[in-house]
Amino acid sequence: MPSVAIIGTRGYPSYYGGFETAVRKLAPFLCDAGWDVTVYGRPGATLPHDAQRDERVNAVETFGIESKSLSTLSFGYSATNDAVRRKVDAALVMNVANGFWLPTLRRANIPTLVNVDGIEWDRDKWSAIAKRAFKQGARLTAKHATKLVFDAEAIGDRWKTDFGREGIFLPYGGEPSAPQSAPLGLPRRGYVLLVARFVPENTISAFFDAVPRIQESAPVVIVGSTGYGGEFDERAAALAAAYERVQWLGHVSNDDLLAALWQNAGVYFHGHSVGGTNPALVQAMASGAPIVARDTVYNAEVLADGSQLCEPNADAIAASIRGLLHDSRRQEAASARNQLRASKRYSWENICGGYESALRDLVGTRTTETSSAMRSAATS
Repeated sequence: MPSVAIIGTRGYPSYYGGFETAVRKLAPFLCDAGWDVTVYGRPGATLPHDAQRDERVNAVETFGIESKSLSTLSFGYSATNDAVRRKVDAALVMNVANGFWLPTLRRANIPTLVNVDGIEWDRDKWSAIAKRAFKQGARLTAKHATKLVFDAEAIGDRWKTDFGREGIFLPYGGEPSAPQSAPLGLPRRGYVLLVARFVPENTISAFFDAVPRIQESAPVVIVGSTGYGGEFDERAAALAAAYERVQWLGHVSNDDLLAALWQNAGVYFHGHSVGGTNPALVQAMASGAPIVARDTVYNAEVLADGSQLCEPNADAIAASIRGLLHDSRRQEAASARNQLRASKRYSWENICGGYESALRDLVGTRTTETSSAMRSAATS
């Protein structure tokens, strides 16, 4: 039975972000395919009695420094050392910040499949020092990773230009859920939804500026937080306090509630501007949400429908959302189009199969290289 270590997420099963969503789908899939799977995580990042936990997955917590700048690096370091100690056959590494530890895995003859995530050094939320660290991590990833995974074709183009490396395209998936009624007493197709981490590049400020105008037409539901408190959380709370038709739910880990919110929304606003294929956007599509998204190369690639894109300012956001809210035919056409595209291009079954195939290729390559080295040593 081949073994794989998954490094760079908050753990299994966790609901924090895109990497964690992917691992919740991928880890049991790999177990079904005959893998011994270890997922590294952080203390307190998973629920102790989670019904979604597959007991075949070995969830291991390691030590690190829980802070905005040092979490990924420190937990990646301790997870890497444990994977080397366990002598796993392959490692799936998430995030180029862990590129600093790839030489350690390489010296241990552990081949690596690295999901590079987005262009982190372009993100406004990071300090200049953090951006330099991500860029250096990317350089080390380009040099030491065995194989790369890009979650968007545009990310692959950037890596080929900047680092001269190619890889495989494996985006995030979405899956339709059983039809549900609109939750929280909301009217079907009659409310606006935002689901996002509160960081500048997710167009949070411009959307919040647009909320007073949007709520004149429909209720507004805001899902998300910074995770660390601060200005955006305070603004969300202030909007909910000032307007009866605005609800701020904070971070939501209940997949059924999120699915019901996406299924029944009149408009889902997606303001993410960096990061490639975004799992929230794909899941919103699979759920049949009519969408207004910030006009970026990544969102355009995923939606393949320019009519659902808008400029990232409050006036454009309010106008685009209100226009779609008041056109039920456009809403239903967008819903059907988004669901069809999600089922054809963003199926979790196909994506997990792509990861499994790539990892099996790595193990096969490692076995061949090890056998060749042993033969060479025997004849020398």
